[in-house]
Amino acid sequence: MNILEVRNLTKKYPGFTLDGATFDVEEGCVMGFIGRNGAGKTTTIKCMLNLAHADGGQVFFEGKDLLANEAACKKEIGLVLGMVSYYQRKKLKTITEVTKQFYDEWDEPLYQSLMKRFALDPDKKVTELSQGMRVKYALALALSHHAKLLILDEPTSGLDPVSRDELLYIFRSIIEDGKHSILFSTHIISDLEKCADYITYIKEGKILCSTDAESFKDAYRLVSGESEDLERFREQLVGYRSHAFGFTGLMKKEDAERTAGLKIAPADMESIMIYTEKEDGHESAAE
Repeated sequence: MNILEVRNLTKKYPGFTLDGATFDVEEGCVMGFIGRNGAGKTTTIKCMLNLAHADGGQVFFEGKDLLANEAACKKEIGLVLGMVSYYQRKKLKTITEVTKQFYDEWDEPLYQSLMKRFALDPDKKVTELSQGMRVKYALALALSHHAKLLILDEPTSGLDPVSRDELLYIFRSIIEDGKHSILFSTHIISDLEKCADYITYIKEGKILCSTDAESFKDAYRLVSGESEDLERFREQLVGYRSHAFGFTGLMKKEDAERTAGLKIAPADMESIMIYTEKEDGHESAAE
């Protein structure tokens, strides 16, 4: 069952267009929403939640039109935009007292257990928290009103590897009950290798694909060969990097299987994004 359905979402800005974004998020999964900075991830999220007015399209939450049922739907959605950066001088307990007034389903015992689990001191001010602790506090707020869907926009950006790994473990533990789902927007692809069940890939405002993580990786192959091979297979390459000994690049699986004379290896998410995002599809190591 899909908890979220996005259909033909469009938003036009000077110099940028979100062009008919369409994808689904299933219950009990982590959906990785990837793309380089400026690709349209945050614009999509803001239009989904009516934080920015979409020019077209629809969003359904649990089968209900989100715009027509905005207040009710948003009570079951937790949004974490980066990290907590508001009310810098306020104590966490003060922010919590204000926040919980907006949610009929606020669960105080759950909130207290999450604060303990995340080792958060309610008497601390926001300015006294590390980046990782700010994200944990935002998660504690979101989970305490029983949000069924967590939408996280670059939550691990700027964190050290240990803090990022800890948060990824938390994300996986959140969905274990099958009742929670996460839409996780990031450009840090290595994070998604560890936690994503599905991948939605956006480039220049267009959704390139939305599929399960294994199918996403299995659709491509890393290839390498000598300089003369490059001329033979240039048109089949999604992108490549040439060097003194030949080249390395990315091909779609079906094209790679039809080649002869190239070394072929499985592709990882980061390599797929790197080669797909090359502006002209090609690059020399000397560039």
